[in-house]
Amino acid sequence: MKRLGLTLAVIGLFFTAAQAQGEGEVQTEVEVEKELIVEVNEFEQIEVSDLPEAINAAILAEFPEAIPTMVFVKQDGEEAIYKVKLDLKGQKKKVYLDAAGNWIKKEDKKEESN
Repeated sequence: MKRLGLTLAVIGLFFTAAQAQGEGEVQTEVEVEKELIVEVNEFEQIEVSDLPEAINAAILAEFPEAIPTMVFVKQDGEEAIYKVKLDLKGQKKKVYLDAAGNWIKKEDKKEESN
C-alpha cells in the first residue's frame, strides 16, 4: 500500500512539473510577440537621395557644412520621423526632423548661448 501511495505521489509531481513547463512555453510566445511589435516601430534605412527637400533645407540652414551620410525613417502615427546622421568635418551628429523639416530633437549640438 505504501508503494501505491509513493507511486501516485511521483506521478503527481511529474504532471505538476510538465504543466509548469508548458506554462513557460506560453510566456515565451507572448514575449516574442512583444519583440515583434517593437521591431515594427523601428527606423528603416532609406537612401540619402530620398530625403525630402524641406529636410535638406533645414539641415543646410542649421549646419551649412554638414553632409548627410545615412537616413532613416519611421511612421509615428500619420507623421513620418526622419533620423539623419551627419558628417560635419569629421564630427558625427544625429538629428531628428519631421517631413516638413521641423526639428524634433537634436543630439550633440553645442549651445550657442555664451
